[in-house]
Parts: sequence; C-alpha cells; structure tokens
Amino acid sequence: MLRSIIISPDVELAEHLESATRLSGVVSVSRVLDHYPAAIELVRALRAHAPEIVFLSFESLEKAQEVIRLAEENANGLQFIAIHRNCDAKILRETMRLGVREFLADPFERTLLAESIGQIKALLERKPPTHDSTTQVFSFLPSKAGVGTSTLAMNISAALSRRPNARILLSDFDLNSGMQRFLLNLRNEYSVVDAVEHSLNVDENLWPQLVTTMDHLDVLHAGRVNPNLRIGGTQIRNLVEFMRRNYTALCFDLSGNLEKYSIELMQESKRILLVVTPEIPSIHLAREKLSFLRTFDLESRVSVVLNRCHKRPLLNKEQVEELLGLPVAQMFPNDYVRVNKAMTEGTWIDPESQMGREFAAFAHSLIGEKPPIKEPKRFLEFLSTPSRVLAPSQK
Repeated sequence: MLRSIIISPDVELAEHLESATRLSGVVSVSRVLDHYPAAIELVRALRAHAPEIVFLSFESLEKAQEVIRLAEENANGLQFIAIHRNCDAKILRETMRLGVREFLADPFERTLLAESIGQIKALLERKPPTHDSTTQVFSFLPSKAGVGTSTLAMNISAALSRRPNARILLSDFDLNSGMQRFLLNLRNEYSVVDAVEHSLNVDENLWPQLVTTMDHLDVLHAGRVNPNLRIGGTQIRNLVEFMRRNYTALCFDLSGNLEKYSIELMQESKRILLVVTPEIPSIHLAREKLSFLRTFDLESRVSVVLNRCHKRPLLNKEQVEELLGLPVAQMFPNDYVRVNKAMTEGTWIDPESQMGREFAAFAHSLIGEKPPIKEPKRFLEFLSTPSRVLAPSQK
C-alpha cells in the first residue's frame, strides 16, 4: 500500500479524491491538509507520515509551487500528483513545467486514477523517496537494578539537547520501574504505553500530547508499572521510524530485563551503553548480559560506562575491563549530594558543575563531536570590567 497525503484547500475535492483512493485499494491517505501549509507544518507532516505520494491541489499555482519546493528540500524522490476541479490546459502546462507529470481532475475516474498511480508506482520502485532520519540512537542498559542508569540517561540526554539545533527524545522503556517520571517530576498522563498503542497512526498532532518538553528535551515517560504489557516488533519499528524522522538523537532508558522489545530497541541502536558499578554483583551480571547480547550479534555496539566511582573502589578501571573484556568508555564519579539535589528539584545536574561538564563531554563524544571550549576572558576584558566602588567603611 502506497502512503500518501492530500493538500487541497478545496475540501470537497479532497473528499472526492480520498473516496476514490480508498476504492483503489493501492493507496492509503494518512493525512488531509485543507490548506497550503507553511514550511514548519509541511515538514512536520512529512516527518510524521513519510508519504510516497502527495496529491497537491493547483488551485493556487504560486502556493502549489512553494509546497513542491519545500517538500523536495526535505524528502528526495517524493512523487506528486496534481489535482484540480477542471482539466485546464494552462494548469496542465504549469504542472509540467514544475516537473509534475501526473494530473487528475474531478470526478476521479477509476481507470485514470489507477493509470496515474501505476506510473507513480513504477517511478517509486526505481527510486523510493528518502526522508531525513537520524542514526544517533542510544540505548542505556543497566547491568543490574540501582546502578544509576536512569540518572545517566537523563543527564546525557539533557546534555545532547543543549547542542545547537538539537531535537532530542528521551524515552523510558522500563515498564517495571520507570524512573524518568519521578526524576523529572512529570505530570503528563500519557506515556510510552500510549505511544506504543498508537504506533500505527501516530502523527504530528498526537505526538506533542504524548511527550513532555523541558527546554530542548522531549521526554516520554514509562507511566505506571505495567510489566504485563506486550509490545510487538511491528509496533516498535513503526514507533522508532517515526522518532528517527522527528529527532536528531534518540535515547532509550531500558529496564535491564532484556525483554523482546528491549532487544528490538537495541537492534535499532547505534550504541548500547552498558552501565556498571565497580562491584562484584554488577560486574557479574554485566558479563551475563554481554553473553546474551552476543547471541544477537550486538556485542560490537556495547560501550561500558562505569558509574559511581569512588577514590578507592573495590575494582578499578583496569580490573573492570579485564573482567568484561571490553574497554570502559566513560567513568562517572559517585556524587550522591549533587544527584539527590537535582532529584529533589526535579531536574538534571547543573551543566556548569564538574559532573555536568563530564556529561556534556561524553554526550558530544557519542555523536562524534568535541565539546565546545569556553574561551577564558582576555586581558582587555578584565580591564574593561567596571571596578566596584568601596564605601568609606570598606576602605
């Protein structure tokens, strides 16, 4: 079934076309816009629905031309079919000039519609449309419960969101004891469960209701404890495809129970961040998880993150690496005071703190960037700083 959207200010024309496509049995209409969309709205619709065909009204030649220009900038290979009330020679010439080879007029006769769709289908088979889709997908997997994975996932996601033009999504897929709602004091009644249930028809109107936006970070929390929820592979793939098109990076906070859907998410991930602490139980379970991931050919994607490091740990970095057979990609200190302060305030750790800067450095390394370096004040800037006038009692 070919995916399509209809853009037509003529509502009746759009209704006639939608009925005709439904009868055709080869095209599904996932969105109908009853106006020519502005750039942001059009991009959102393309990202949400990933159409292969756009049925575009040429009621306004100027606006139709602008829609084609914007759409082609954001989806290479997208096919257009011009629609109009009448089969007018002037409009036909304009559509041809803009590179739109297929034209349909009301009433949408079944044979002509099938012929146009057949021509478009042949083009799509040779060159399917490509929609922008991020490859920056990261899964956070705990070696065992209580190693601080959710705190790391949240702070690293927040650090990623502070990059210029970043759109970051943090999704809590720990349906047994998801912590993101608690850590960030989220009040949204919708959750991952709702996103999964609507994965086949999620769009740009529904999605903003499911997530909570904090600064430049979108968060999809796990909702209430629901260990019995069954998530199918198709649901996960559809949902992740939608997420990839709408964000520059995705972060998944997993339970560590290695559910089937967690494996699906890790298979979609660029890197799997296995969080361990320098303690025997944590290292033991990390070894077990690595052995399990090896059966899915996922070990090469795993990066070890050593959390809650003390000055004199039971196991040092080299010993952890030897026991796991993998290098430690990053170490984070044990800072209960700062973590608990952030938790009490329902936010992430101060990005200007030492720990905050470590999160930022690691976040940038994940996507292959160097963290921005703050330049020290120049000597002339110190000279230009107004001096504080002292009161007589202070002199």
